[in-house]
Amino acid sequence: MEATNKIRMVVGSWGSYNACNSKAMGSKWIDFDDFDDWDEVVEELEKQGFDLEGIDEELFVQDIEFIDCNVNWDYMSPADFFTTIKESGILYNDKYYDLAEAVIEALGFSEWSDFVDQHGENWVDYFCFYDYSSSWNVERDFGIDKFKNEGIDIGYLENYFDFESYGKDIIDEGNYHKVSGGILEYCY
Repeated sequence: MEATNKIRMVVGSWGSYNACNSKAMGSKWIDFDDFDDWDEVVEELEKQGFDLEGIDEELFVQDIEFIDCNVNWDYMSPADFFTTIKESGILYNDKYYDLAEAVIEALGFSEWSDFVDQHGENWVDYFCFYDYSSSWNVERDFGIDKFKNEGIDIGYLENYFDFESYGKDIIDEGNYHKVSGGILEYCY
């Protein structure tokens, strides 16, 4: 099955980086869709000339594309990153991918990775995303939606209700995070 979401990385080696040798700039791009597991990535790195039992034994993520993770890559194991992405289901499911970006923005890569480690592809069951990407006022629209979902009918007085403040209060007091394009709810 071909991935709908391409994620790839360049793997670097601290030994080669510090030695300023031919591998100092890292590997060729590793497309996650091309490999089933980390052992296949190791084989590819060895084909590219990495000495994984010698100077290149300590690897790091040198660059990534197609997922926004505000992470200090110096401390991220490429094997762990690869495994988390593969186990999360985000390569083959746009909904999972979009949700992962929202969770990572709100909670950070480490917390999202913990959910994937604990629940595999079922990590998505713990989050709801309310898409307000076309909204000019996310808090207001969220407040309106939450108000109406409660089944409250105040008739014409609705015109005088401050839905923006209501939405902000719900976000501030609950398990909600305002993220790019909407609201993320942590449903534990």
